Amino acid sequence: MSDAVLAELVRSEIVESAHRGYLVALNADGSENLVLGDSSHFIFPRSTVKSFQAAAMVRHGLELEPRLLALAASSHSGSPTHIAAVREILALAGLDDSALQCMLDKPLGEKEKAAYGDAAPTRIAMNCSGKHAAMLLTCVVNKWPIANYLDAEHPLQQACKSELEELSGEKITLTSTDGCGAPLFLISIMGLARAIRAITLSSEPRHQDVLSASRAFPEMVAGDGRATTEMMRDVAGLYMKDGAEAVAVASLPDGRTLVFKISDGSLRPLKLLIHAGLARLGVATSYKEEKVLGGNAVVGALRATF
Repeated sequence: MSDAVLAELVRSEIVESAHRGYLVALNADGSENLVLGDSSHFIFPRSTVKSFQAAAMVRHGLELEPRLLALAASSHSGSPTHIAAVREILALAGLDDSALQCMLDKPLGEKEKAAYGDAAPTRIAMNCSGKHAAMLLTCVVNKWPIANYLDAEHPLQQACKSELEELSGEKITLTSTDGCGAPLFLISIMGLARAIRAITLSSEPRHQDVLSASRAFPEMVAGDGRATTEMMRDVAGLYMKDGAEAVAVASLPDGRTLVFKISDGSLRPLKLLIHAGLARLGVATSYKEEKVLGGNAVVGALRATF
């Protein structure tokens, strides 16, 4: 197998379960600090590419205050605050909820989902609705059609593809469809790491605007209680974004970069791997070890392999 064991659940000194995957940690100068698994392995990066998509939109005329720009690069929890902000972006385009073409869904955040109750799924409650609203506004600014804004050949989606290719140094060879309905581009683990490092160190205003907005408004990028928001609050200067099927990226202003994909898509070790990966790069966090219980006694832990 081309992946490696990234995390283990240990009970009474016996490895009970293991999580395999791919991980790349880069030093500030771009050299490899740690590579686990085949770094040329191709993955679907899911929502970890939202900063690139937002940067592409800014490049093509999207103008949003930082709070709303952070939402444009988000997987929001679906709180009333998030949904109201999505409507702010739509209003700037002269549109309403009916223009959104993301999938019907309930809020992503646990407390938000509980508060939502049995109400029918809507497009605006879906965690990618901020990105979709920004996409629609970008189309309106450029007088591009909005009826087919999710078509892979649409000028908007071609701009997003070009942004990712430029930052990663890779040509996109396969385009699929993400859970929200937007085009999804296949990329290598190392290509994703290069792209995150490049956007972090870039002097281009569009890149710095997107990352600065996300750092300034981490509650808009995800939501209270979620790893992305809590980590950016915890570590000064950190940019982080997670994605479905257990993909995550993180970077520091000096270029230190962490990217990983858990092979089975399990989210259980995600927080652990973020903290362990940042520790490998010399970044202290407030992570508390997840204990394994036998009755009321601690008999093991979830641990990283590095």
